[in-house]
Amino acid sequence: MGGILGLLALVLDIFAIVDVLKSSMDIDKKALWIIVIFVLPVVGMALYFLIGKKR
Repeated sequence: MGGILGLLALVLDIFAIVDVLKSSMDIDKKALWIIVIFVLPVVGMALYFLIGKKR
């Protein structure tokens, strides 16, 4: 079960990073969000989609 959850977290993190790279944010903000997603994989991805992504 842990392997499946880890794989799911990895896929969602990759999706979040691709979304960050495609966004119209400044390069500094993109770099910061990517670092946050790498350092805090699950929390960083959730934070990006909750507060970082422009609607």
